[in-house]
Amino acid sequence: MKACGVSPAHLFALVPCAGVGERAGAGRPKQYVDIGPRPMVRHTLDALGQVARLAGTLVVLSAEDEAFDRLVPDWCGPGRWTARRGGATRAATVLAGLGSLQERGAREDDWVLVHDAARCLVRAQWIDRLIDACLDDEVGGLLALPLADTLKEAAGGRVAATVARDGKWAAQTPQMFRIGLLRRALLQSGQAVTDESSAVEALGLRPILVPGELENLKVTYPADFELAARLLAGRTLP
Repeated sequence: MKACGVSPAHLFALVPCAGVGERAGAGRPKQYVDIGPRPMVRHTLDALGQVARLAGTLVVLSAEDEAFDRLVPDWCGPGRWTARRGGATRAATVLAGLGSLQERGAREDDWVLVHDAARCLVRAQWIDRLIDACLDDEVGGLLALPLADTLKEAAGGRVAATVARDGKWAAQTPQMFRIGLLRRALLQSGQAVTDESSAVEALGLRPILVPGELENLKVTYPADFELAARLLAGRTLP
């Protein structure tokens, strides 16, 4: 039961959008490559815009970004913000974004859902599934997918070992944590962490694994763009 006079926590989305996407081989940041008629990041933001419980969405760009305003010209408005504070790592970019949210009035006990700009196939109902699972939890959690494939450890281009897949999940996004907790976790974990959950785990906490969907892939390599375009073209539901 919430204390009398204490307003409920708000939920915000934070989209790190300062990366260069070197593995995509696109010659420009992959979030700005067209998938169908629109740039990848536009699909991502449209999906977040379908989540009614979000109080706002912040896109964190690099200070040198000249593409976002041109390619997503209708973005900024009530509850739709940008911050040109992106860092050299994902952790630095997210940390800067948390600060920007707090400057806009977000509280430490508000929730933030950090979502990859390159996961442009996410659906609002999957995000709502994550919110429902985490909203009353003390830690928070992430969308993730139980591994189905046999895992191989490589050395010199050959198999070095077969790794047991039992109990292993592939992390996805969004990842949902309280702003204050995530800020503390990122400050303590340093810049090497590749997702928010690993920073929170380093505090000794155990985030919830919320089943995601195979379709919520991260567009990373050249072949992923064609696959994402086919999947988006075949959709009939928002």
